[in-house]
Amino acid sequence: MAGTYLFTSESVTEGHPDKLADQISDAVLDALIKQDPAARVALETLLTRGLAVVAGELTTTAYVEIADVVRETINNVGYTKTEYGFEGDTTGVMLAIQKQSTDINQGVDRDSVESQGAGDQGMMFGFACDETAELMPLPIMVAHRLTRAYSDLRRAEPELGLRPDGKSQVTVAYVNGRPDHFDTIVMAAQHDDRPEVVNSIKDIVIEQIVRPVVAQFPGLDNGNIRFHVNPTGRFVIGGPQGDTGVTGRKIIVDTYGGYARHGGGAFSGKDPSKVDRSAAYVARYLAKNVVKAGLARKCEIQLAYAIGVPEPVSIYVDTFGTGAVPDATIAARLQDKTVIDLRPGLIIKKLGLVDAQRVRYTETAKNGHFGNPAFPWEAVDLAPKLI
Repeated sequence: MAGTYLFTSESVTEGHPDKLADQISDAVLDALIKQDPAARVALETLLTRGLAVVAGELTTTAYVEIADVVRETINNVGYTKTEYGFEGDTTGVMLAIQKQSTDINQGVDRDSVESQGAGDQGMMFGFACDETAELMPLPIMVAHRLTRAYSDLRRAEPELGLRPDGKSQVTVAYVNGRPDHFDTIVMAAQHDDRPEVVNSIKDIVIEQIVRPVVAQFPGLDNGNIRFHVNPTGRFVIGGPQGDTGVTGRKIIVDTYGGYARHGGGAFSGKDPSKVDRSAAYVARYLAKNVVKAGLARKCEIQLAYAIGVPEPVSIYVDTFGTGAVPDATIAARLQDKTVIDLRPGLIIKKLGLVDAQRVRYTETAKNGHFGNPAFPWEAVDLAPKLI
């Protein structure tokens, strides 16, 4: 894209109520898959002051004390004091769970992984670009680094008075389609209700969180970055006390920060037979390997499935004019089963999506599902086969 423009992405901390809901749904999923890799799970969590509601569909041979998982997850995030308005040990837990529909099961559970059908219809997008070492868009990766740094500082130095809830927002100036400099960085930091904390919070966040992260990108700091920290001047009431949290309400934070398209399906609380999750992961894997192979500087891939049908109904590739070969050529290579097989059962096998040793879904629900090299779908082992 020619000219100069600004683009903004946001992230949220692990203590944000929506992100906490995501982590609870995925913590329950992790506990179930550890016992029963064939578990069929679609669980949503709603959080408000003093209450967690877990609802959805579940078919499994495993036994998990879900209320204990909920409270443990809340405590692990840092809601351990009653003064926060939400505290793990005293949170009431309500369950409203039923079996997954047998109408769905008959289309998904088959005799072999090759014949396993998709757990739902829909379209999923994967994206990669060469703006960062992770092959992710710069604004969302910086936003994630800020929220991760916030949580690390909060845990390492509790005397600073930082509380679990928070947000980051990063605006990058682009020139002729390439990142040129940081324009604006916004941080919301929940804090204790003490005068010394209120008076120091802005300096703490800028000097101990924002500047160290910005320093990781020296060519993008032109000395004129605008900083906004808690612009209202106060952020004491936060977490589920301040806002209701719901699973799946941060799907843009989870993916590419609005830089690429999104199919609309959330990830957390869903086992990988749901292509909302597994196909979005493999689409990222494909896009990243296309860029890694040097076939394009930017690549977006759409996959689409029909419920109960193993084969994807469509594969679409868009390299936005950056491709070294035609988009149709890349699409053809991705449809070659000797390169990769995009049937759901084989995606799950390829990426180890029900292997508790390879994937812990709770970790995906903290700082984005993409860009973390620990996740199997971030591997670039496919790139040589695409050249």
